[in-house]
Amino acid sequence: MAPLDFGIVVKNIPYLWEGLQLSLLLAALAIVGGIILGALLSVLRMSRFKPVALLALGYVNFFRSVPLILVIFWIYFLVPLVLGKATGPFLSAWVAFTLFETAYYCEIIRAGVQSIPKGQINAGLASGMTRLQAMRHIVMPQAFRNMTPILLTQSIILFQDTSLVYVVTLRDFMTSAATVANQELKLVEFYLFAAVVYFIICFTGSRLVGRLGPGWGGGFRR
Repeated sequence: MAPLDFGIVVKNIPYLWEGLQLSLLLAALAIVGGIILGALLSVLRMSRFKPVALLALGYVNFFRSVPLILVIFWIYFLVPLVLGKATGPFLSAWVAFTLFETAYYCEIIRAGVQSIPKGQINAGLASGMTRLQAMRHIVMPQAFRNMTPILLTQSIILFQDTSLVYVVTLRDFMTSAATVANQELKLVEFYLFAAVVYFIICFTGSRLVGRLGPGWGGGFRR
């Protein structure tokens, strides 16, 4: 077995950095979009109007029951057929990730809100607050504290899943590492380097979750 040569990895750092930037950007945009849409969907999930609540539940169950890679394929290949025009691979991947993660963020946010006893809302109403004020000043601060570590854990999983964008020809970090590894015939060095980078980013995020406080650890697994 030939000795490992990490000099070739250092030589290709600029190329790998471009791929990592794409992975981080895609993850960040999908997190923002997923949390915003997830918050809106969670409101519909908790609606007292049954048809709306059932529609939101159907969305959540659907996207939690199909593989992410299939959603990416749908958006990339089927949406252009419906719209009559092509969509770029990055936009397609972002839309797919956002729609997919919305279902998970919705359930996290809903569980966070429902973890607050209803008596606290009643206490706020009794003190002269409106329901909206009670939600804003009493429920949401506590709910956000409860849901933050799980939101972060789900975001770490999302970042790991960005490696699936190779199916739409996007050159993310993993794809960049695989491409150079095959060109340079240095598979061990580049895949080991990719593993270390993913570990550092994800482990740092996991440590952040653990430092948020006792009882805040754990995670949200699919």
